[in-house]
Formats: sequence, structure tokens, C-alpha cells
Amino acid sequence: MAVQTGLGEPRGPWFISPELDPDGRGWWDAPERDPGGRRPGRLFTVLAVVAVSAVSGALAGGVVASRDGAGGPAAASAAPVPAELVTAAERTVPGVVSVLAGGATSGSATGSGFAVDDQQHLITNDHILAKGGGGPVTVELPDGRRFAAQVVGREPRSDLAVLKVPASAGLTPLPLAKPGATRVGEPVLAVGSPLGLAGTVTAGIVSALDREVRLGNNRHTAVQTDASINPGNSGGPLVNARGEVVGVNTAIATIDGNGSIGIGFAIPIDQVQQTADTIIGKGG
Repeated sequence: MAVQTGLGEPRGPWFISPELDPDGRGWWDAPERDPGGRRPGRLFTVLAVVAVSAVSGALAGGVVASRDGAGGPAAASAAPVPAELVTAAERTVPGVVSVLAGGATSGSATGSGFAVDDQQHLITNDHILAKGGGGPVTVELPDGRRFAAQVVGREPRSDLAVLKVPASAGLTPLPLAKPGATRVGEPVLAVGSPLGLAGTVTAGIVSALDREVRLGNNRHTAVQTDASINPGNSGGPLVNARGEVVGVNTAIATIDGNGSIGIGFAIPIDQVQQTADTIIGKGG
């Protein structure tokens, strides 16, 4: 029996670099590949970039690690973590939720989301709801409480959606970074529920700004980061050292669909705020 990798297949919309051939093909499906599997004149230059919500049921196995270190190599010494990142993580985690869309009859998908105001509106990715087949949406809070969420509105072209939970949820809204304030090289944290592991925090830097990726027929300008992002991170925040949201984690580049390779993409906060304000203004 084949052993599951634990990542499952990060199914969903395929993001393709706009620098590919006009038909979107990469070297893996080019008819003129040489016997070694590469396209003549081009080395390994393209990667599939996939949405990072997780399909329920595909996450079993492979997420097994020794908790006490027995039988394994000694743990490497951890690099010092800047105090401001620790503070940013402490401020961010209480406002981040796990999102489950759909059910047994409609298919289901999981991802992440975060509170954006004191009215308990939540930002998440639309592709999570799409893969949930229009079924019910449930939100799990950091303290384990679960709430049925109202879908306030969806914007598939932007891959954003707004949810709302009851006031009793009491989620802490996350502050948003000022548009245009994000800089290449600044440290960032990705917060969410990769592989269903709620409240996971990973660190990296902003690798690039205004990176073009394509979702279906739509091109998106994204923030590129090397913070580890995996299936289940979709819809979660990418925050700076001040705990301000600079983007919504949405996609990763992968080789053969095998998870994070250090190239992730987030929808910039100016796009997020504009879309969210429009949705909330229309749907309350």
C-alpha cells in the first residue's frame, strides 16, 4: 500500500506564471521535450503554483514527528528570533481562524481566515468556498469554539470572500498595513492552519512585490514570500513585524505538487481592503 505524504493533493485553481507560453504550458507537457525530459533550450524554468486550501480527507499520514527526539538526530540549535516577531505572533494568532467549507454531500475544503473589524467580519479565500461546493461554512476559533459562518459576499476574480460570525465569537481584529508600505526584505509571518494544524506560525521575508501570477484567466499581482505556506494556509494573514496584515496567503509554487518550496504568494493588502470594503458595504 502506498504511504500518503500527508500533504495530499493541493487541489484547486492552478496559478501559472504569466511568463509561460501563451497556452500556459510548461516544460512537462511540451511535445518537443528532449529524452532527458527538458524542453530544448530551457532548463527548469517554470513551476506550477497552486492554491493552498486543503481538501478534507487528504491530510492523513506523513505529519508524524518524534516529540521527544528518541531515535532521531539531535535537534539543531534554533536561531535567535527577533523579539518583535514574537510579539507580532502573540498579537496575530488570537484573530486567526480555521475555515471548513462544505460537507459530505458537496465535498469539503479547509483553509484559514482572520478577523478584520469589531463586527466580526472575516477575510478568507474564495477558492475555499468554491471547493466546498456552496455548502455550509464553519469557523473554528483559536480556543476551539465553532460557529456557523454567514457568507457575506464572494469575489472569485480577486479570490477573496468575507464571512461573518456572531458577536459572541469575540475575535480580535487584525490591523492592516498601509498600502504601499511593504518593503522587499522585511520580515513577515504567515499564520494559519496548514494541514489542519491551527495557529501555526512560520517566518520569512518579503521576497518580491508586484509579482504577477495567473489564476485561470485572471492575472493577479502578488506579494512573494519565502515563509513556509502549505495546504490549509489559504485565507490566512501574512503579517509584518508590527503585526499588521500585508497580504492574504493564497498560493504556493510547487514541484510535482509536493508542498512548500519557499515560494509563496499573498494577495496584497490594498487589493484585499478594497475588495472587502466593497463586499461588506453591499452585504453588511
